[in-house]
Amino acid sequence: MSEEITNAVREYVLKEFLPGESPDALKTDTPLITGGILDSIATLKLVAFLEERFDIGIEAHEASMEHMDTVAQITELVLSKKR
Repeated sequence: MSEEITNAVREYVLKEFLPGESPDALKTDTPLITGGILDSIATLKLVAFLEERFDIGIEAHEASMEHMDTVAQITELVLSKKR
């Protein structure tokens, strides 16, 4: 399950926010928010994608660096909602 989530998040981030980048450039620990890949609008788009794709709800306070700065953190957040 976690691999499916990780792959879906990586594909979405690459397609939406890093068009033309090599998939190898986006690791599970690449900083998305602190690295400047995601701004507030992009983070909201990502939250909407996650909620729809995985049928979960993400609280406003969870759409932050503490929970969404890396693909690994996003995967953990989604997994915590699926339990």
